[in-house]
Amino acid sequence: MTVVTFGSALSLAAWLSLLLARGFFWRTDVRLPAREEPGVWPAVCVVVPARDEAAVLPASLPSLLAQDYPGRAEVILIDDGSTDGTGELACELARRHGGLPLTVASPGEPPAGWTGKLWAVRHGIDLARAREPEYLLLTDADIAHAPDSLRALVSAAGTGGFDIVSQMARLRVESLWERLVVPAFVYFFAQLYPFRWIGGGREGKKGTRTAAAAGGCVLLRADAAERARIPDAIRQAVIDDVALARAVKGTGGRIWLGLADRVDSVRPYPRLHDLWRMVSRSAYAQLRHNPLVLAGTVAGLALVYLVPPASVCVGLAAGRGTTALLGAAAWLVMAGTYLPMLRYYRQPRWLAPLLPFTAFLYLLMTVDSAVQHYRGRGAAWKGRTYARPDAVTEEG
Repeated sequence: MTVVTFGSALSLAAWLSLLLARGFFWRTDVRLPAREEPGVWPAVCVVVPARDEAAVLPASLPSLLAQDYPGRAEVILIDDGSTDGTGELACELARRHGGLPLTVASPGEPPAGWTGKLWAVRHGIDLARAREPEYLLLTDADIAHAPDSLRALVSAAGTGGFDIVSQMARLRVESLWERLVVPAFVYFFAQLYPFRWIGGGREGKKGTRTAAAAGGCVLLRADAAERARIPDAIRQAVIDDVALARAVKGTGGRIWLGLADRVDSVRPYPRLHDLWRMVSRSAYAQLRHNPLVLAGTVAGLALVYLVPPASVCVGLAAGRGTTALLGAAAWLVMAGTYLPMLRYYRQPRWLAPLLPFTAFLYLLMTVDSAVQHYRGRGAAWKGRTYARPDAVTEEG
């Protein structure tokens, strides 16, 4: 057996394992669980960290203000040093649209050791605690919610006894690069953190240590946040949503994560450069800044995603039918597992065989993330750059 044939057989075995033994990550039916509306609706504070978000606020903030929620609820937007009039625009939108009460505040510059939006989140949670809410909805400034979104989240949390109910917002898919990269982004995330292992779906594994959340839409029980010392305990986390879920689960909390039906990101990523920055900002942090893990990840991506089409090409060119057949079988399983995500994003099926190309882009983005790290660029968020994060890790 040649090296290429062995590699194609190994790749096929990997795909059969992923298909059957990875929490059915490729299925897209993990949505908000069964829920009943409570007799008394708990109070909720919606915390929105925002830095230079004037371009997207008109499409997102009115949807929060218009929430059809029977209980007491208000929105707290933290203007984190914006230079584009984000805070003023938020106040103007509230005056124009009405709805839930809006508070706009600014936290000032973050002290050393705080990354990303977490300093703004801390300021928002501090303001919220004075209102004594039972729940906090942490949502990004680019996320638009259906009118019943908050109502559904709270009902699901109360019915299931969850401390976190998080929905992965449906990202925008309009440009060519968004079509190629965005559905794969969610597919890879689900492969890394199978929703059923976290707590979603009927087959959820209650004892699993897998924990994750989607930072754009996280309903968090206020007392669970206090127990887990959120966000102080994760103040150095670059991937704050996963770190938050781990911290809450580490203190005995129950969490749920699934795909959203009517929670959408309105942020555009029209160019490959925009998507590249989004992924490379945190890709190496996901690998805990470990070069050995990076090497293993690159090798794994190559084996699982690149070997199948390479085996088909080599097998056909060299007249090795077995090699081509094994590679084609692995490629077919790969494309088949990608189809549900393409359907979820309402994309054509012919994009499924292109997944190896997209995976190669992600491989390059991950390597670039490591290069940026070792060049001392550190983490960055909305134009704010931090020192190289040798001590910046996912807490919990």
